[in-house]
Amino acid sequence: MAIKSDKWICKMAAEHKMIEPFVGSQVRYVDGQKVVSYGTSSYGYDVRCAEEFKIFTNVHSGIVDPKNFDKSSFIDIKANICIIPPNSFALARTVEYFRIPRNVLTICLGKSTYARCGIIVNVTPLEPEWEGHVTLEFSNTTPLPAKIYANEGVAQMLFLESDEVCETSYLDRGGKYQGQQGVTLPIA
Repeated sequence: MAIKSDKWICKMAAEHKMIEPFVGSQVRYVDGQKVVSYGTSSYGYDVRCAEEFKIFTNVHSGIVDPKNFDKSSFIDIKANICIIPPNSFALARTVEYFRIPRNVLTICLGKSTYARCGIIVNVTPLEPEWEGHVTLEFSNTTPLPAKIYANEGVAQMLFLESDEVCETSYLDRGGKYQGQQGVTLPIA
């Protein structure tokens, strides 16, 4: 497996619609205003967060159960920013829609701008032939409220290409998160 460069990412975006919408350069300013960077980087692609957020709440004193998830554990927000309460958690989704090739595994890492503020981004690997909007998990590890900016960079995708095609892809297995749209909650 080899990590792929910006030229490979641009080629795959153009030929296979691997990332839509696709930004072929690193964007740091929008309308003269500084933003957390997004778009193609040297060996990856910095994704943006959409304006849809689900923030954990304990209003109903529920228990988080991945096999029987209670949707009332979240408050839905649509906004340009999301304030995550101290020591809390929020879900969002990427602006970009991904179509991962059969011989590629994609790993997501948080951007240092957020990590240095105590905001951790967690995303499980995007398996071969998975497609959809990526659900982003944000943990605010600080004792202070934390701000996430929509339509700005939040995480970097790294693409690992194998020299052979996998025997069974996510699509072949009928993966439960295939083709997800919007912020997707746990599916048992």
